[in-house]
Amino acid sequence: MLSDSQLKEIFDPVFSDIRKRATVAEKFLDRDLYRVYVATLWSNVVLSPDEVGIEEEDIEPLHDILLDEIKDAIGPHDSMKELYQFISSKDGEKAMVEAKLTQTHKDLLNYFSSMILDPEGHKRWMDHIREQQKQPR
Repeated sequence: MLSDSQLKEIFDPVFSDIRKRATVAEKFLDRDLYRVYVATLWSNVVLSPDEVGIEEEDIEPLHDILLDEIKDAIGPHDSMKELYQFISSKDGEKAMVEAKLTQTHKDLLNYFSSMILDPEGHKRWMDHIREQQKQPR
C-alpha cells in the first residue's frame, strides 16, 4: 500500500493537467469541465487501479486526496456522489457534449454514475443485461 505522500506524488501531475485543461482565459476554471475530467479520472482509477499504478487498497486513501483536490479547485464536496450527481444531470450532459466526449466516454461516465448513485438499481440492471445475453436469439 502506498503512503499518502506517494499517492500525491503519483497523481499531482494528473491533478495539474486536469486544472490546466479546465482553465479558461488563463485563470478561470470551468467548473463543469473540471468535474467531467475528475469523474473520468476516478472512474478509470476505480475500474482499473493497476493500469494507473496503484493497488486496490490505495483507492480509499486516494479518494480522500481527490476530495481535497476538488475542494481546493472548486469548493467543498463531501463525496464523489455529488460529482456523479452532476454527471447524471442535464448540466452534466451539456458539459460532456461541450467537452466533445465520445459516446464510449459518456457511456463510461454514465455507467459509473449508475454504480455510485444507485448501486442496487445498477445491480438489477446488470443482472437483466446478463440474462438477456444468455437467452438464445
